[in-house]
Amino acid sequence: MARRSKAASTQDAPSSGASAAAAEAPPAQDGAGATPVEVVAPEREDAAPVAALSPERMREIERAMEAIALTLDKPVSAQALAEGLSCTPADVRAAAARLNEAYAAGGRTFRLELLAGGYRLMTLPEMAPALAAFHKARSSSKLTRAGVETLAIIAYRQPVTRAELEAIRGVACGEVLKTLMERRLVTITGRAEELGRPMLYGTTRQFLELFGLASVKDLPSPEELRAVVGLRADAATETGAPAGEGAPVAAEGAAPAADQSAVQTETRADTPPQPAPAEETP
Repeated sequence: MARRSKAASTQDAPSSGASAAAAEAPPAQDGAGATPVEVVAPEREDAAPVAALSPERMREIERAMEAIALTLDKPVSAQALAEGLSCTPADVRAAAARLNEAYAAGGRTFRLELLAGGYRLMTLPEMAPALAAFHKARSSSKLTRAGVETLAIIAYRQPVTRAELEAIRGVACGEVLKTLMERRLVTITGRAEELGRPMLYGTTRQFLELFGLASVKDLPSPEELRAVVGLRADAATETGAPAGEGAPVAAEGAAPAADQSAVQTETRADTPPQPAPAEETP
């Protein structure tokens, strides 16, 4: 009986040790649980200024964000908006949410979406068919011969002023330049160092992509263009069709077609007008 009691007391010893460890565990847990409270408290203090903004200040931020988004063609980050508007990124996110609510209530076809790390105005998915049809119609439209000539002159003479373009072509180029800039084939590259500081025009990266060029240095040389002009003149003579006559040239056409117009315009500008032949008297 004494041995059995001793064994029982020996088996009870680990349980008493476990009880002691369990008794000591709660204080350690209480001490560990105090740390998250200290970390969360500063976040609550930082969030207080967002709620403290007046409705007039929030409306001012919303109007400014809308104006900025309308003038940019790429996303702008919340941090950049916050720095420019003297507020916090949380204010920017709240203003974007309120703007989208107003757009939805008003039945607008766009939203201020978070895209590539920044905010940008984007159209709704249901507007995709109408936009695709519109842009397809614009991209499939062709450039007129005047547009091709102006584009070729700019490609070979860039940077060039509008006055120089009109001197070469002999006609006004305002509307043609506007069309080329709308199609992003031509852009303003600077201003000339002369009286009035007129704007200088040059080709864009999209022009190079459209004509399959790495740079403007890859444009055909005048000798190559003259050979192309000669071949086309011979072909027109054989078929009986006047040379240079046909439908408007597409913007997606080959580069030599535009370059041919450049040679023709340069020749027309550099060559003095020839007198009309005298009529034969009977």
